[in-house]
Amino acid sequence: MSQIFDGRYAQVRDEMKRLYMSLYHDAHAYDYFVSMLRRCYEARKAALKALDEKRLAQPNWYKGQDVLGMLMYTQCFGGTLKGVQSHLDYLQETGVNYLHLMPLLESPKDRSDGGYAVADFRRVQPELGTMEDLASLADECHEKGMAVCLDFVMNHTSEDHAWAKRARAGEIEYQQRYFFYDDWTIPNLYEQTVPQVFPTTAPGNFSWCEEAGKVVMTTFYPYQWDLNYANPTVFNDMTEDMLYLCNQGVDVIRLDATPYIWKELHTTCRNLPQVHTLVRLMRLACACVCPGVLLLGEVVMEPSKVVPYFGSVENPECHMLYNVTTMASTWHTVATRDVRLLRSQLDQVFALPSEYTFLNYLRCHDDIGWGLDYPYLSRFGQSEVPHKRYLNDYLTGKWPGSAARGELYNDDPRLGDARLCGTTASLCGGEVDQKQALAKIEMLHAFLLTLSGVPVLYSGDEIGQLNDYTYHDDVFKREDSRYLHRGVFSWEDAEKRADRESWQGRIYRAIATLTRIRRENGVFHPQADVWTFDTGSDHVLGIGRYYEGQKLLALFNFGDWTHSFRADGEYTDLASGKRVQEVNLAPSGFAWIKREME
Repeated sequence: MSQIFDGRYAQVRDEMKRLYMSLYHDAHAYDYFVSMLRRCYEARKAALKALDEKRLAQPNWYKGQDVLGMLMYTQCFGGTLKGVQSHLDYLQETGVNYLHLMPLLESPKDRSDGGYAVADFRRVQPELGTMEDLASLADECHEKGMAVCLDFVMNHTSEDHAWAKRARAGEIEYQQRYFFYDDWTIPNLYEQTVPQVFPTTAPGNFSWCEEAGKVVMTTFYPYQWDLNYANPTVFNDMTEDMLYLCNQGVDVIRLDATPYIWKELHTTCRNLPQVHTLVRLMRLACACVCPGVLLLGEVVMEPSKVVPYFGSVENPECHMLYNVTTMASTWHTVATRDVRLLRSQLDQVFALPSEYTFLNYLRCHDDIGWGLDYPYLSRFGQSEVPHKRYLNDYLTGKWPGSAARGELYNDDPRLGDARLCGTTASLCGGEVDQKQALAKIEMLHAFLLTLSGVPVLYSGDEIGQLNDYTYHDDVFKREDSRYLHRGVFSWEDAEKRADRESWQGRIYRAIATLTRIRRENGVFHPQADVWTFDTGSDHVLGIGRYYEGQKLLALFNFGDWTHSFRADGEYTDLASGKRVQEVNLAPSGFAWIKREME
């Protein structure tokens, strides 16, 4: 079997060694790296090796129009990993074949940032189960044709990690795996050029470690210690931890905080060239050990900074990236009822090669940040601070007439730069006016499914789950408003999905119908040409798709009034099956109309 590894390694050896040595200049460390890869390959069980070969034969297995993802917290959805496994039939019924489990590795309960401060990359949080439970879940997912995605928090560890404990105890070897300084001189130089991630809740990029008597870099929170990837031991061991998770059956590795992983004095410590070298090396490592595994990059930036993480056709990096700008622009459009910014942003995405695969979503575990194209919005007289204030006022229900119900996160009144939290249903007004909210929820999911890429639902959205305000009463959660949309999944409400007149049933059925239409119509093929078009109204978004003689016009009315649109011929409405040429769109209405082209 090692011949297979040898063959794969031979194909990438020259590039792998060149890239590795460009960072580390250490032949011994490189030899260890390669021996580690071989060891991980030999430890990979036969069923996973067979799955690798199957996916190598179908390299676009994750790009099909039948792929539907769901993002969830294990503890919220099933209580434990075994609980999630017991509910796989529900996910199959919903059409989900891509399951993203939020961080579940061992982390301190009171200092975990939702699981993003990992103390042990090879242990599951005890209350969620064991590594054996994760492997069992992955095995059954594979039997059901489902892929499993898991976060790999590579920028930092918990201060409770074994390395951090030894660093605190004064061991220089382990302090060199982080960024330790005897005084504040160098940290203060970093602070001159490095932006703050959480200026209100965790200001600065460094913290004082009392036990070591030194300063340590903590870009996110004081209990998350940044790893020093200029140290080859860090890269070697972290890559081995990643491959260990792949060998438990994880199919998609979400590289958390990817742009941050290389630090350089006198820079922003974001998006540095060495980051791309590291990601490419991780891609090559997977190509040798587990070529059926995908890398999903978490790059929460505008398209111009996101796209480089795909790499090039010759030297690819991430298989998939988040379409975060579209998500933020979508909620901007909900609040303003003006589609011009969203259309401009989509034009940028649609102009990219169709080989680039984005992961699309309406909501996720995180907040909504307003990193919008303000130079573009300035054309319409919008100024950044007052415009952000309006968006947050509207989506928290403070604006007169708004039915949206969200809460602010990391509010900085000085900069007017608060972010937003809330479930899709609550942000659409489901706590105030269910009739209007139902239409808006259906329209937004139709929009999500119109885009090329992998659509991902946030667990609970398929049954219209509302905000969970009980987090205010939890001492461990009440300071983090993101728990507003991280409530426990209501299985009682899920049982109502069969009731065609219930809130839950109407949303569940609507999304199921949309996913079926998408799955059955070739015009949603990932290689389709996609564009936006002028609908004659700044309140109505138009998206066109064309594939092998089929043309789709998708229309979405974000406005408060009915709008009419006349097509360039007779089309078939995919929802009703009726032949139409003129479409009347009620507020929050949408239409998918298709035409066979001669």
